[in-house]
Amino acid sequence: MIKKNDIILVGVVILLGLAVIIFMNVTKTEGSKVVVTIDGNVYNTFDLNEDTTFTINADNGEWNSFEIKDGHVDMVDASCPDKICVNHKDIHYNHETIVCLPNKVVLEVIDGEENEVDMIAN
Repeated sequence: MIKKNDIILVGVVILLGLAVIIFMNVTKTEGSKVVVTIDGNVYNTFDLNEDTTFTINADNGEWNSFEIKDGHVDMVDASCPDKICVNHKDIHYNHETIVCLPNKVVLEVIDGEENEVDMIAN
């Protein structure tokens, strides 16, 4: 038999759940972007919500290719000899970077989701 207090408790839990969902939708960060810099100068900015593959061709013949897919950016190929940037995991958290030192290319996520691990470590 359901008591009055049980109904009130279920109602409060449902209202709290709806409040959390509304709060998350209102405060969520839309427009996460990746800023591409070459030798310290901003080359271009891309939206992480739009899947694309792009190749950066430098004047000296060097190149880097990256892919944006499902809100993550990944360096898929580069002309550098060591390929450290290509072996780097994909990024999507705010201020995460992929750096190709030989080609002086930096991919940095801005206005993105905060990494909970960094928040705890700080």
